[in-house]
Amino acid sequence: MAEPLGLEEVRRALAEDAAGRDVTTRLLGAAAAGPAAGRFVAGGEFVVAGLPVVATVLRELEPGACLDAGAAEGSRARSGDVLAVAAASGQTLLAGERVALNFLQHLSGIATVTRRAVDAVAGTGARITHTRKTTPGLRALERYAVRVGGGVENRASLADAVLWKDNHWALLGHAGRTLRDVLSAAPPGLPIVVEVETEAQLEEALAAGVTHILADNQSPERVAAWVRRAGPGVTIQASGGIVAETAAAYARAGAQLISIGALTHSASAASISFAIQGLEIRLP
Repeated sequence: MAEPLGLEEVRRALAEDAAGRDVTTRLLGAAAAGPAAGRFVAGGEFVVAGLPVVATVLRELEPGACLDAGAAEGSRARSGDVLAVAAASGQTLLAGERVALNFLQHLSGIATVTRRAVDAVAGTGARITHTRKTTPGLRALERYAVRVGGGVENRASLADAVLWKDNHWALLGHAGRTLRDVLSAAPPGLPIVVEVETEAQLEEALAAGVTHILADNQSPERVAAWVRRAGPGVTIQASGGIVAETAAAYARAGAQLISIGALTHSASAASISFAIQGLEIRLP
């Protein structure tokens, strides 16, 4: 049986929030132990992502808790839409609401920015992807939100692919070796991506047989020129300060892949509220 989405991250977040030692809810006494329901409501327009993580939060606190989703992952929410209704004890809802909202708001924000970029390049054949500029400890969930928004997978960690960057170039110069020499020692079958910032680096990468070039911090015009120079069979990926509003220019330039760090490091949280209903509270 597959592990619930975000279980490890949820456990860390609940521990951080001391959800099992909610001193405020304890003041309600037995009243908080009874069944209750609460609604997650959209406060604006955004792409929904993270409802399965909300379910993980509730069930980690109370195995019998239920979440009835009123919106699908990846759907567009409008202000006033009920995203989900949670049913559990009052103490579970009170203890878990902030952690649940933190995940839901954050992941929905990432999915929303991603969808905006995906829509901007629609019809060009270019794909939008993330970078490793993620929140420490949340990379797997943030990558999930990018997928929900329509983006595609990129390198998840340093072990997933060879990604030759500017500082590797700097050390290569001191080592007195060529790019072809060092890449020949790469593990067989592992993807190789080489970041280039100059014409000379581009030529050396192509001479080394590299078929995936990362054009970093270049104008769309230069990317277009490098696409022509590389020719068919070479993937050109654009990166470096690109946002949803500028992605289309790189897609028109011929970049097949566009990586945007802002998807994860700068996405604004979606506006979502949570309100408990159906619980009659009597102070002891």
